[in-house]
Amino acid sequence: MTSEQRLTRVFVELADTLVDEFDALDFLSTLTERSVELLDADAAGVILIDTRGVLHVVASTSDQAELLELLELQNDEGPCLDCLETGRAIVNVGSQRARSRWPRFSTALAEVGFQSAHAIPLRLRESVVGAMNLFCTADSRLSDDDLALGQALADIATIGLLQERAVRQSGLIAEQLQTALANRVLIEQAKGVLMASADVDVDVAFQMMRGYSRRNNLPVKDVARQVVDRSLTGDQLPRS
Repeated sequence: MTSEQRLTRVFVELADTLVDEFDALDFLSTLTERSVELLDADAAGVILIDTRGVLHVVASTSDQAELLELLELQNDEGPCLDCLETGRAIVNVGSQRARSRWPRFSTALAEVGFQSAHAIPLRLRESVVGAMNLFCTADSRLSDDDLALGQALADIATIGLLQERAVRQSGLIAEQLQTALANRVLIEQAKGVLMASADVDVDVAFQMMRGYSRRNNLPVKDVARQVVDRSLTGDQLPRS
């Protein structure tokens, strides 16, 4: 398989998120594994920002990578955090500068056998959802081509995550809408029952159910259901 074919296969793999069994954690593990393969890194990991703004280590290719990412979060220092803050890649930082900027991280990096680290943002335009760390046992310098490839992998992964999130959210909204419509039908049926059995108009029928729901701390839909199944009659409902 040529390098071009391999690269095409990886992009297709990362773009395939519209599947029923989509697993975001497995998807991000695939991103880290393929990034290690294509960018000649020795380990990689991903930190994501949740909907509350809290950072989480969600994927890593080794225990050492996970340890370093957790250390970044615990000590509030490291290339990944700078990347998340700026939305820009942090690469080719010399060891002296790294020790000055991230002393605890740099010490831990050397202790677990790495000499260099880079961070690439997971972003879509101005929206940064996370960052990917790359760790190397050599004093690696990412070339412009490597950086462009790493950012392309991160970008397509970000699009996949946001797409899956949107699909999941739209599914939730659709479910909520369907429930609301079903409740509306139930309430309209209950109005009809009360109009026939209590000889009231449609507005009074609804006010009767709403009055009963407030007095008994029940949702209107539950009162409507009782009216429809005849366990609650118009004689039991207030008329004012």
